[in-house]
Order: sequence, then C-alpha cells, then structure tokens
Amino acid sequence: DQSFYIGYTANIKKRLEEHNNGESRYTKRKIPWKLVHLETFNLKRDAIIREKELKKIRNTRYLKKIIHNK
Repeated sequence: DQSFYIGYTANIKKRLEEHNNGESRYTKRKIPWKLVHLETFNLKRDAIIREKELKKIRNTRYLKKIIHNK
C-alpha cells in the first residue's frame, strides 16, 4: 500500500525479520516489508530524535525524496 514504517533499532536484520514474521502488531498486516532507507547514528538519543522528526513530518512525498536521493 506504499506506506512506510519508521523506527529505530540496534539490530536491523533482527528487527526486519520480526516485522516479516508478524511479531509486530502494526506491521503484521502489511507483510512483506523491505528496507528502503537506513540512517545510522552513534548515539541512541540521536536516532530517537531523528525517528520522531520523520514521524512528525508524515509526508509521503518527502519520505520518497529522502529514499531516492541516497
């Protein structure tokens, strides 16, 4: 449905598996998921700040621009 899931994790491989195994209540309705963008941070705090920033925007066109301008 062209929707995006935004979140942070210390283990991207494990988290993606959890989503695709239906272990997350929100994401199990939209399986399969694929990783289209990844940002890394040295501090968990910075990752949480970025996650909140992206969730607050809620603009699909902006998110697609981020993905395609890698």
